[in-house]
Amino acid sequence: MNTDVSENNNNISHTYPPLTPGTLYLVSTPIGNMEDITLRAIRTLRECTLVAAEDTRHTGLLLNRLGFKKQLLSYHTFNEVQRQEEFISRLRNGEIIALVTDAGTPAISDPGQRITAAILAAGFKVESVPGPCALIAALAASGLPTDEFHFIGFLPHKSGQRKNALTRALPIPGVLVLYESPYRIDKLLNELQELAPLRTIILAREITKKFEEWLRGTPQELLKKIKNRSLKGEFVILIAPEDFNTTNK
Repeated sequence: MNTDVSENNNNISHTYPPLTPGTLYLVSTPIGNMEDITLRAIRTLRECTLVAAEDTRHTGLLLNRLGFKKQLLSYHTFNEVQRQEEFISRLRNGEIIALVTDAGTPAISDPGQRITAAILAAGFKVESVPGPCALIAALAASGLPTDEFHFIGFLPHKSGQRKNALTRALPIPGVLVLYESPYRIDKLLNELQELAPLRTIILAREITKKFEEWLRGTPQELLKKIKNRSLKGEFVILIAPEDFNTTNK
């Protein structure tokens, strides 16, 4: 972590109001480049009572790099419901909880949504500490229209369900954005070759990292580009509107 950023945060934190007891803070963390963490995120993680982490080992490394330690409690897809009552009890006692995922913004294709809903339903305050989000980072740099877009998240694993999801989504106006594993990129491009062969597709991987890469083309063109390549890192896939090539000539 850039020490200048950490030191600067130490100097200015006293000028901001303290964190509010009994509040859940959803804290966005870097998706790759560590310099992308915000000063507010650092202050929230430092001053909270508890950090709820998707992976305590991963978040522990982040905190260590920031130069401090905090009490960590794991939550994830498989125990999110069970953790709700514990978090609500802690908030009732006036504790301050910072909730983070391994990377990016909590609850956006990551755990956190159910906990957030339960805490709001229990009458407690939830605040967002905005920051890195792969969806927004990819869309902003894509060159595609940004006035209307639709986020699909991860497609189902089963072929029939994936095809149904794509068939429903492709007629929607605007840019379509989804996440995909590197192990299913070929499968997705073949599905798009069948359903939308003329659409412009953008594959963005390793965003903000050393080996960030952008690939553009039709599904068939992209299949040729990635043939015999070993692709790593999760992808953001952007599907241009049907009339994109016509309106941008």
